[in-house]
Amino acid sequence: MARGIIALLVASCSLRGEAVNLNRAAQGSSVWNAEFTVQLLNGTGSFTVEVHPDWAPRGAARFQKLLQQGVLSDARFFRVVPNFMVQFGIPGNPEVAARWHDANLDDDDVKQSNSRGYMTYATAGPNTRTTQMFINFKNNNFLDGQGFAPFAKVTKGMDVVDAINAEYREAPSQGMIQAQGNPYLEKNFPRLSFIKSAVVKA
Repeated sequence: MARGIIALLVASCSLRGEAVNLNRAAQGSSVWNAEFTVQLLNGTGSFTVEVHPDWAPRGAARFQKLLQQGVLSDARFFRVVPNFMVQFGIPGNPEVAARWHDANLDDDDVKQSNSRGYMTYATAGPNTRTTQMFINFKNNNFLDGQGFAPFAKVTKGMDVVDAINAEYREAPSQGMIQAQGNPYLEKNFPRLSFIKSAVVKA
């Protein structure tokens, strides 16, 4: 009889544990928000992105980790192509950039189109996503067939994204940013807009 009771207790605990794990898994797939505070030419602004793990689970999980570790704070918007997209994500500290340089993610399937305001990782080919990402200024659906999988979209403050300084276009060298970080950018491209903070929004 005692053995039967113990077995029932173990089974009950096991089921509770399974339920907790299922709840955690469900939370991991839930939509969540992040808020960016940005330094522009004429003051600061903010925008909010809505993150959809079901669109691109690996990309969304990486983005959450980048926010939790403060990797994007003080990073510059180093590539701004009007009527196309704005790119960012190389850490301003070269030591941090080096740690993430080869942290490649396997690709996610493309489930959403690269529409205006949608956020997507930049790549150098298949399975090469790390920390660089971009926000589409317009509908760039030609990127969908090239494997660029959006994982989030701007839901508030797209006017702030539109106001990111585009005067340097594609002039900053990504290799130099990687090697020297913000000192290189501050010396050669002092008016770049940058991220003051990027945090998970409660």
